[in-house]
Amino acid sequence: MRGIAYGGDYNPEQWPEETRREDLRLMREAGVNLVNVGIFGWVLMEPAPGAYEFGWLDEIVDRLHASGVQVGLGTPTAAPPAWFSRLHPSSLPVTREGHRIGVGGRESACPSSPEYREATAGLAAALAEHYAGHPALALWHVHNEYGAPLGECYCDNSVEAFRRWLRRTYQDLPALNDAWGTTFWGQRYTAWEEIDAPRANHTVVNPAQRLDFMRFTSEEHLDCFRLQRDILRRLTPSVPVTTNFMTTNCKSMDYWAWAREVDVVSNDHYLTAERPDNHIDLAMSADLARSLAGGPWMLMEHSTGAVSWQPRNIAKRPGEMRRNSLAHVARGSDSVLYFQWRASRFGAEKFHSAMVPQAGADSGVWRDVVGLGADLARLGGVRGGRVRAEVAIAWDWQSWWALELEWRPSVDLAYRERVDAYYQALWRSHVTVDFVHPAADLSGYRLVVAPSLYLLTEAGAKNLRRYVEAGGHLFVSYFSGIVDEHDAVHAGPYPGALRDVLGLSVEEFHPLRENETVPLTPGRDLAGRVWSERVRPAGARVLWRFAAGPDAGHPAFTRHDLGAGAAWYLATGVADPRPALAEALDAAGVERPRDLPETLEVVRRAGHLFLINHADEPVTVPGVTGSGVLDGAEYAGAATVPAGGVTVVRER
Repeated sequence: MRGIAYGGDYNPEQWPEETRREDLRLMREAGVNLVNVGIFGWVLMEPAPGAYEFGWLDEIVDRLHASGVQVGLGTPTAAPPAWFSRLHPSSLPVTREGHRIGVGGRESACPSSPEYREATAGLAAALAEHYAGHPALALWHVHNEYGAPLGECYCDNSVEAFRRWLRRTYQDLPALNDAWGTTFWGQRYTAWEEIDAPRANHTVVNPAQRLDFMRFTSEEHLDCFRLQRDILRRLTPSVPVTTNFMTTNCKSMDYWAWAREVDVVSNDHYLTAERPDNHIDLAMSADLARSLAGGPWMLMEHSTGAVSWQPRNIAKRPGEMRRNSLAHVARGSDSVLYFQWRASRFGAEKFHSAMVPQAGADSGVWRDVVGLGADLARLGGVRGGRVRAEVAIAWDWQSWWALELEWRPSVDLAYRERVDAYYQALWRSHVTVDFVHPAADLSGYRLVVAPSLYLLTEAGAKNLRRYVEAGGHLFVSYFSGIVDEHDAVHAGPYPGALRDVLGLSVEEFHPLRENETVPLTPGRDLAGRVWSERVRPAGARVLWRFAAGPDAGHPAFTRHDLGAGAAWYLATGVADPRPALAEALDAAGVERPRDLPETLEVVRRAGHLFLINHADEPVTVPGVTGSGVLDGAEYAGAATVPAGGVTVVRER
């Protein structure tokens, strides 16, 4: 691609010839240069088993190429045809409660079904053989949103595949019994055939088994992707292959493992319409996508306005679509793509917004789409550019899985709640962050924040300790470092895996009652919620204490100097962690603006300063020198960003 890719999912099979001709004209008007086609077209590509028909698609792809629009070609395996489900009823997924789903939705095939895998491999090969060498083909878009809505499947095929996965993982039953702690409740297994999927039960099922089934599920979906990817790479080696992630919202897929398998990381993001600060969640999703990619990535789907599945599908305000799109670009995306190009007249998503809305080209949405196309044409200079961050947040899908199983000390323990709280605090402090796996190389960061690492392996714990000893700064929130990869409590007092690096131990957890808070000292207008615990320092210095509650007088916030670095620990859940984080940010030498409103988004990418104003009043930003990319203005010491506006400056 030259410059930023602009466009979205295109479903011309839903429209007559007259509309398709209009689509090409409108794409030229908006500056569209990339569309994804065929995402849900399996039944049209293969109307009967083994009978492939691509003539209808050839005409569309050829016309797009003639109009200067490149194509991301979908392998439409997320929507098996009704004939496939009729011929292979065992491919239909089974829920944890034992219900087999019906046809008529999407993601309606078990990833462990041999018939499904054979059919998807055949379709991928037929597509690649047919379109190899076509000049419009820029990208392979495999499947659609693996893991949503289908995550785990409990059918017989899945159970057999799970047993094979366990054999590869543990080699023998004694190792599995040891890892799963099957002496508890007399669960020891004497034959592989005795092991079932962790189906719904009248009580809690072994958490180690649940955790392994989640790992197996992510791997099964990934195997389905690899199967198609390898075929596409063999037949079209010069065309990159991707599948669309949902970084912050797909709990069931471990994207650290997935990111290694795609040629380019692509991500879907949709605002939670009723959340007033949903632009912060957008930034978080973009930062996580960039972190998975290790650099630039692709925004594969977002919306021009309202979506179709939330309780109240609220349209975007004037200027919001532009802010959303340019925020993704600021945070590393080399594309701005939407679901979808033209709003559907029928089907489940007919009230979902689109680049061409039901109102057509005589609409505010369309005028915004055209204006954004012009903006993106001016921003081609950031393509391929990187975003640098001095702070990282530790993120681990497997810790998320383990934390939210049953029978934890409090129902209020939630992975996203803590991660969101710390990300929001850093965003409002104008600190750009990466996300990291706890066992990854951390040497490039001044500060690493661990909001929720309930599950932490020995390797991850050693990595964090080495980071601190070498001069890094680590900030840890409560209930972290508690269990290993099998959900077994680390030996010794809590928090076992982090006890030494934090310089303390925890004698007992004291979860708080619903809506209960406890004040903190010294003299801060802060209160802990959700959690309190009896902290015993063992080298750590006490910075704050609990002023009341079950741990009154005991440490609430500590600092432990270790080697050339330091580790902080906050033993409760404050609504706004900024006062505590400021201690660590200052000690780590993290520079950030101190005099800007928290509604202003500030990001630097490839020599470009992005200033995105989410407030209803203009903001003047001092210290800005350079050329305005979008407005052509020259800035010599300050820039005023209009209310709800975006200013991008090529800095000097």
